[in-house]
Amino acid sequence: MKVTGFTIIRNALKYDYPVVEAINSILPICDEFVVAVGNSEDETLQLIKNINSPKIKIIETVWDDSLRKGGQVLAIETNKAFDTISKDTDWCFYIQSDECVHEKQLQAIKNAMQTYKDDKKVDGLLFNYVHFYGHYNYIGNSNRWYSKEIRIIKNDKSIRSYKDAQGFRKLDDSKLNVKQIDAEIYHYGWVKTPKAQQAKQENFHKMWHDDEWMNKNVAKVEEFDYSEIDSLVEFKQTHPQVFLNRIEKANWKFTFDPSKIKIGFKDKFKNFVKKTTGWNIGEYKNYKLV
Repeated sequence: MKVTGFTIIRNALKYDYPVVEAINSILPICDEFVVAVGNSEDETLQLIKNINSPKIKIIETVWDDSLRKGGQVLAIETNKAFDTISKDTDWCFYIQSDECVHEKQLQAIKNAMQTYKDDKKVDGLLFNYVHFYGHYNYIGNSNRWYSKEIRIIKNDKSIRSYKDAQGFRKLDDSKLNVKQIDAEIYHYGWVKTPKAQQAKQENFHKMWHDDEWMNKNVAKVEEFDYSEIDSLVEFKQTHPQVFLNRIEKANWKFTFDPSKIKIGFKDKFKNFVKKTTGWNIGEYKNYKLV
């Protein structure tokens, strides 16, 4: 079984993306790893080269900054990386530059890939998600967060990155048939210094919206306001080893007061049903479980 990881990145240093940690978290179970490095305003290319692994294959790309609707440039860049993966690869493991996998789950992920490698009914593998917010000891627990997404796909080029590259679909727009596996993706996209988070938000929204929308909806401030969140719970488990150095250097403070949870009755009911039955009422599912 051959496994190839792939990701995209641009301006990693400027916007403080933990892309090196993301790559290193799954590198042990990858035979190769394709990194599409976009034209950057910092030393992102050298950052990736410094990983210094024979598994890493870098392709340099140019992002089309005129594409400012729905984050479609992210899917285009993801497909560029996916399309360079060699034909002898069985599974393709996609990880975004602010995601990470805990080392304790690598063997289970590898076992799942081996189990379903030759199963023609399975297009991909579905992961659970843990979304960190504000700091490394808080996670989102409201319905605003997506709870699952596809991160491993068969090496079938009729599979395409979908919309803003959150997931995948077939060329005919049909959903992938996937197996749920007992593994999690840790999403750290909402954990940065308030200043870095504000800069990231301003840049990020440019891939979705025009200048008029930006002027109306993105605050012109120095630091991101983390207090505008509906509900969080304390994270009491361990972080991936590759993330510990970054966590030790975290130098900003964030706390959440549980008495200030901003969830209405409807969402409280949904959370109760999800907790007691596992059914997430009304959740968008960009996949078909088989």
